[in-house]
Amino acid sequence: MKIFEKTKNLIYSLLKKSERYTQTDMVYLAKGGFWLTLGQIIVTAVSFLLAIVFANLLDPTTYGNYKYVLSLTGILSIFSLIGMRTAITQATAKGFEGSFYSGFREKLKFGVLGSITAIGLAGYYFFRGNYTLPIPLLLIAIFSPLMHASGIYSPFLMGKRLFNVVVKYNIVRQIIFVGAMVTTLFLTKNLFWLIAIYFITNTFLNYFLYLLTKSKFKPNKKEDSQTFSYGKHLSLMALISGIANHLDKILLFTLMGSRQLAIYSFAMLVPSQTISILKIINALALPKLSTKSNEEIKITLMKKFWKLFLLVGIAILIYIFFAPYIYKIFFPQYLASVPYSQVLIFSLIGYSSILFTTSFQAKVKKKELYLLQILPSFVQILFLIFLIPIFGIWGAVTTVVITKIFTLILSLILFRKI
Repeated sequence: MKIFEKTKNLIYSLLKKSERYTQTDMVYLAKGGFWLTLGQIIVTAVSFLLAIVFANLLDPTTYGNYKYVLSLTGILSIFSLIGMRTAITQATAKGFEGSFYSGFREKLKFGVLGSITAIGLAGYYFFRGNYTLPIPLLLIAIFSPLMHASGIYSPFLMGKRLFNVVVKYNIVRQIIFVGAMVTTLFLTKNLFWLIAIYFITNTFLNYFLYLLTKSKFKPNKKEDSQTFSYGKHLSLMALISGIANHLDKILLFTLMGSRQLAIYSFAMLVPSQTISILKIINALALPKLSTKSNEEIKITLMKKFWKLFLLVGIAILIYIFFAPYIYKIFFPQYLASVPYSQVLIFSLIGYSSILFTTSFQAKVKKKELYLLQILPSFVQILFLIFLIPIFGIWGAVTTVVITKIFTLILSLILFRKI
């Protein structure tokens, strides 16, 4: 025990001393960052396993249809007030936990609008003679509202800085989900069952964890009157960006076919998983920045940005070198995805600005957040509409990289002006 205590004290001392160089609360970062990084590594590994199974057991046409349905799910999720997650994290960090209850109700209520739209799309595809997509769209209509509403357990726990709890929940959740999907893939390759298991599993797990969080942590009833106004503003901002982020898959599926969408989806695989790791920074920084003044944020954030920018640059170079080997070993059916993926990895440059975005969220900078959501989204939509019909997958890849670099430049300009 004495050795353990000495080691613990030594690590604590080293972390405190390092703060003069990093200008960061390294003790907080080590505690929260350890759990979130561990959780993300495990979740990424399990998700990577699912991708390997998909690549080797499912033909590209069916996989392309599967990804198309999930893209439609992503677009329809904008009706469920997706911006409420950030608002709940921020409010909870300040002690206003009542949004846990009312946030669930509001997200569930608005999610019904997504269900109505999904039913309309199902009818559209059915009368167009497409009998593959209507049933999956009806599954979206049935499960999506509750699935998205009950997911607020995660931002609530993040706001309370219970990172270890979030990680444990998410690890168990992801393992069960991937286990269910892998089992389904071994039993059937039918699109209906893949989509059905996806929604049934995610809805059950989210609702179970919502009830567990409610029972275990008993959120107080205090509410900030600005929480829902802020959450709805964030959701409105996410409306255009949500369309922009899924439009590439929609256009590729419509214009190029499901096989081309499958190739593009696997090209996005590693870059998107890396982005998930970078989002840990947002999860750690948002509760912390919510309690700091604008002056404190301005002083320290630029130095942290340049350090993050350098690390991202190194990660990009490493991935470009190893990408061909990764696909050859794990995804031999999708070697065509390699050059696209090597270019897509440059989109990580844009995510170096995540610190600025988080600071805007923490200090409720609505104008800056609107500009960051709307302007890059319009750029992305315009480029996708123009480039994909001409260049196909390369048009989508080029658009993603250009948009992220534009986002980075815009974030820098806006941060310097506040």
